[in-house]
Amino acid sequence: MTGKVTDKHIEVAIQAADAAREITLKYFRQPLDIIQKLDDSPVTIADKETEYLIRNIIETAFPEHGFYGEETGQSDIDKDWTWVVDPIDGTASFSTGKPTFGTLIALCYQGKPQLGIIDHAALDDRWIGIKGQKTSYNGKLVQTNPNNTKLANATAYTTTPRMFTSDTLPRYEAVANQCKFTIFGADCMAYGLVASGFTDLIIEADLKPYDFMAVAPVIEGAGGVISDWEGKPITLKTGDKILASANPKLHQAALLAIR
Repeated sequence: MTGKVTDKHIEVAIQAADAAREITLKYFRQPLDIIQKLDDSPVTIADKETEYLIRNIIETAFPEHGFYGEETGQSDIDKDWTWVVDPIDGTASFSTGKPTFGTLIALCYQGKPQLGIIDHAALDDRWIGIKGQKTSYNGKLVQTNPNNTKLANATAYTTTPRMFTSDTLPRYEAVANQCKFTIFGADCMAYGLVASGFTDLIIEADLKPYDFMAVAPVIEGAGGVISDWEGKPITLKTGDKILASANPKLHQAALLAIR
């Protein structure tokens, strides 16, 4: 077996994303109990129901694959094929009525992301990235911005400044302070906006694999670059610091600054 994504892989991923929409939209802007997990991140019944459904769809179709979910944990992630899922990326946004929350579904082969879906149910936005293919947004091919190759011309997104520590904040600021301007609070939508050419950089820390595995094929398939802060490719073993850029020259400039 090779690492090539098949039609069935794509069909099941889309089926899971479609099913997730039904649950998240059912609960969106409804009264919900918000629970703080041990890592202080919020979770709701919508997160849990969504992941259980996604997991059931995937495991029914591919019982031999591994699974790594934010809410249901890890199973057989040493398998060649492993799915990585964040049922609601941006639970804080979701629970406060902000529509930038999204569902992230990734398929990895030997730890490397091959397929990724960024799905925003409330906004009817969906980006699909497949290794070796061009990224699509709602069925149309998209491309990152190849023109902004200097930090001074670039715009940069970060989910929240609170994701940085006393060690990582100065490194973030070394990049952000050189940019045209910075924006906070788009959740995983920021990666789709880079893929579609609307913004140029994303600088984030304190992440888990389910936060970034799905976005990697989307960024790369649109002509962008994504890595850790040292410039290493994204895998299941990547640490918590991610840098995504619209083009290789901008990525090198950001890496030089962030180091």
